[in-house]
Amino acid sequence: MATDILAEITGMLVEIVGDEYLLAEEVTMKTTFNEDLALESVEFVALAELLHHRYGADVDLMGFLAEKDMDAILAMSVGELVTHIGRITRSSLARAHVSAGDSPASAG
Repeated sequence: MATDILAEITGMLVEIVGDEYLLAEEVTMKTTFNEDLALESVEFVALAELLHHRYGADVDLMGFLAEKDMDAILAMSVGELVTHIGRITRSSLARAHVSAGDSPASAG
């Protein structure tokens, strides 16, 4: 699952910053948004929008960043975001599974 999420985030980053920049450097779990990618705040907003469209409102990048202090934001890696999305999507899938399991019982 993490590999799929990493690939999707990499695609989003290519869309945001351009493939001519990202072709020179492979995005990995250890790639940092500030030091390695030099992502600017407007690009974080664009990433947040793409994540929202792909994963829904549960994956709230701005909320995730709001929980961090400035040093943690500056040091944040792509892997941290992948882990966050994985945790959120697993939780959403578990809730959907429980809801799906409950509906036939409530209907009968």
